[in-house]
Amino acid sequence: MKLLKRILLIILVIVIAVVFYNYSKLNILAGYSAKNTASSVFVAGRNLAFTDSTDNNFSPINLTSDKINLEEKSATGSAFGLLKRKAIYRKGLGAVLITDDFDTSAPYLTPNRETSDNLTPYPYGNAPQKDSIFANIDYNKLHNTVSSIFNVTNKTRAVVVVYKDKIISEKYDKGFTKDSKLLGWSMTKSITSTLFGILQCKGGINVMDKAPIKEWQNDDRKNITIHNLLQMNSGLEWLEDYNTISDVTKMLFLEKDVTKTQINKPLVGKPNETWNYSSGTTNLLSGILRSQFSSHQEYLDFWYSALIDKIGMNSMILEADMRGNYIGSSYAWATPRDWAKFGLLYLHNGHWNGENLFDKDWVTYATTPTPTSNIKKEGGYGAQIWLNTANRYPDAPANMYSFNGYKGQNVFILPDQELVIVRMGLTKNADINVFLKNIISSIKN
Repeated sequence: MKLLKRILLIILVIVIAVVFYNYSKLNILAGYSAKNTASSVFVAGRNLAFTDSTDNNFSPINLTSDKINLEEKSATGSAFGLLKRKAIYRKGLGAVLITDDFDTSAPYLTPNRETSDNLTPYPYGNAPQKDSIFANIDYNKLHNTVSSIFNVTNKTRAVVVVYKDKIISEKYDKGFTKDSKLLGWSMTKSITSTLFGILQCKGGINVMDKAPIKEWQNDDRKNITIHNLLQMNSGLEWLEDYNTISDVTKMLFLEKDVTKTQINKPLVGKPNETWNYSSGTTNLLSGILRSQFSSHQEYLDFWYSALIDKIGMNSMILEADMRGNYIGSSYAWATPRDWAKFGLLYLHNGHWNGENLFDKDWVTYATTPTPTSNIKKEGGYGAQIWLNTANRYPDAPANMYSFNGYKGQNVFILPDQELVIVRMGLTKNADINVFLKNIISSIKN
């Protein structure tokens, strides 16, 4: 009996030591699983079994277990039964990972939304388009190209191809339809950037001004401009690695206010000379947007009234942190068709159904390469928009640009070809260069 007690004590000590040593890892594992499950079930309308078998079925997230509570609209993720995290759904704000001290009964503000236009044909509304056949399109080649990217390896979920404002090819994986909301991940960054373009074109802000961060005013960080932040060229320290405990995973799965994380980082380079991809920077920009309004309600409404609902992306849900700030780096859900509308807005240089949301000068600015970004392995970068200036996709036009997200979310804008191409999936394994090449070549000039 004494020997058994000793063995059990040793096991207990080992378990405690393992949990203590790996606490942060377990916290992030359980947090990711809970947040992803809550969003998938309560924002996207999927069920738990589907979510666990697809969205959460990759290492090491597949080592966690999940439960949902339909009555309180919450999800709990458990890492080996040793540590649990909880995410709740708030109507209008999506799902949020919470801490133990979060008051789930406290009232919260939600954005005012406009209703969907189901009478006007797509893209300016959501009614069906009139059938149109373009004589210069090889439809067999086009549809075969689209179909080719749907397989077990690529894990594509949706493709939408829009040419001259018409959907010319569209396909969805099993379990998904044109009405399915899909997470854009870092495509959300381009939403955040565009709001600065809208504000600037209204005369409400100048992106060349110094960033209005009071914590920076007594050191060299006071020289950082909003422009530097939009280009991720501030020189601030940041580690963007989703496979480890890094700045980005700690921010997304541990912080109550994501707009503050980057503020506390020191300079490790010079502004306008040190490009470094940072979701923390984008969320700092979300905080700067908040500072432009006298009330939190105005901030919440602006994202929708000025952009999202303005162009009929009515399916989109922007998720907020515990403080009610939009997580502008990562968490926007929308249908692939609505993501395509966002691309079309840029294709039309900010002009939408008779109104200018921003002008062509903003598009030129947003798609101008950031100094030093072209030498990075990821390729050229503009103002929270990816560019093809570094020949990332050699068989696509150099002036093509895109909104890109984790695991292969893409909205490609090809100005010369009058094309917007949306691809959304669960991996980056697809040969996107060949995919783009074959779509482009299926349309004869």
